[in-house]
Amino acid sequence: MTKHFIRELEKTKKMILSLGAMAEERVNLAVKAVHNKDAAIAQKIISSDHELDEMEVDIEEDCLKILALYQPVAIDLRFLIAMIKINNDLERIGDEAVNIAQRVGVIAKWDDPKITFDYSEMAEKTEMMLKMSLDALVNMDTDIAFKVAIFDDEVDEIKNRAYNHIKKAIDNHLDRGGYLINLLLISRHLERIADHATNIAEEVVYMVEGEIIRHGNY
Repeated sequence: MTKHFIRELEKTKKMILSLGAMAEERVNLAVKAVHNKDAAIAQKIISSDHELDEMEVDIEEDCLKILALYQPVAIDLRFLIAMIKINNDLERIGDEAVNIAQRVGVIAKWDDPKITFDYSEMAEKTEMMLKMSLDALVNMDTDIAFKVAIFDDEVDEIKNRAYNHIKKAIDNHLDRGGYLINLLLISRHLERIADHATNIAEEVVYMVEGEIIRHGNY
């Protein structure tokens, strides 16, 4: 293994961690926008989405270049395969933050919605899952990675509660259908962020142990 190859791998990991920090920041801002129904924060998220997209492309191109030039095997190959997948998950997390921002842009226009749903618990668990998955990546810590899945079931359960609550509200308040549908979609986007965080944690396990644990195969 050449020193140049090692430097390329280290550079790729640093770029992934930078992308992870950007994605985490967008999610935190999206959650803040939901809590405050803040259209200005929402617009900031939407306007900066291109930054994540551009970095995601750069990282994928670097990974493919390393694969072509060095033809790595064993743990180095697993590392690059996992990086490509994690790279995609982080970009998708950024997209989901944008989706939440777009929903906030709609619901912020309602001065007195009367019906709402408290997303604080769901948002807190989702943010925690993303932080844990990134911590697992930084430290190559499979113990942290395995714990992420525990919260995924909890986020799913809250999403189902939101669906039942808002569906009942739509039946009783057809005049607020547009507002309520956007409120419902926020739960879907948060749940998808949690799913992507789980994917990242699973890739950490694959990198470290060479074991594929997707689809609940723990």
